[in-house]
Amino acid sequence: TFFEEYFYHYIPLLPKRFLRLLARRFSSSQCKEVDHAIVPSKSMADVLRQFGITQSYSIIPTGVNITNAKTDGGVVFRQKYGITESQPVLVHIGRIAHEKNISFLLSVTAVLAKHMPNILLLIAGEGPALKDLQSKLKKLDIEDNVKFVGYLDRNSELTACYQAGDVFIFASQTETQGLVLLEAMLLGVPVVSTAEMGTKDLLVNGKGVLVAKEEMHDFADKILKIIIDPKLQQILSKEGREYACAWRPDNSKTNDRFISEQLPAKACISVPHHAS
Repeated sequence: TFFEEYFYHYIPLLPKRFLRLLARRFSSSQCKEVDHAIVPSKSMADVLRQFGITQSYSIIPTGVNITNAKTDGGVVFRQKYGITESQPVLVHIGRIAHEKNISFLLSVTAVLAKHMPNILLLIAGEGPALKDLQSKLKKLDIEDNVKFVGYLDRNSELTACYQAGDVFIFASQTETQGLVLLEAMLLGVPVVSTAEMGTKDLLVNGKGVLVAKEEMHDFADKILKIIIDPKLQQILSKEGREYACAWRPDNSKTNDRFISEQLPAKACISVPHHAS
């Protein structure tokens, strides 16, 4: 965990610089107690080197594998929550925490709602930022455009929530890897995301994702581009599935550098999201 970008959200009374130093010392002391470290991305390995960690390490990305997806999962999920088949839906899945930058995604949704009044952002998960985000909905006047669905069981509704989306959106700046992005791709859901920290190593523009800047209009434009272009949706869906298959556990390999030379994707079952 990249603690230095977390602490100040929860201990706001102390200077950010002090909290960063505290986080670095904590992380360094932990790593110095072990003989070998495993990190999920090159970006996180770079962070350890910046901290002065000299222990040996291996970069082993966490693999993804979804076996419980149903072909009609997205349709059933939409029906349960009263979402029509034609309504454009964005999805975000993860801990509802300040460092996940969900507040930015709400601002993006507000921009999109001006052009597409019926757009809906589904947010699945729980966490300490929920009340603040709900307050922001009122300020942005998008209470009808955002639905918090809470915690969803991984073995049932969570996969269907992914599939219910036309686009999966993500803007966290502190991810050590970003597994939810790969899970969305594996399910054929196009992604729009910033590329920071671990996600920078993970994302390849066009391979299931349109990489966006952390700027509301650029991010919104890329979402809109996918929503209004069914052909682009299909291309990103196909490319994303193939790319994510290369990150299955049986395709991961240990390396002392980041896995930029991906192993060929093995055959995997394609599970369509609702729009495929």
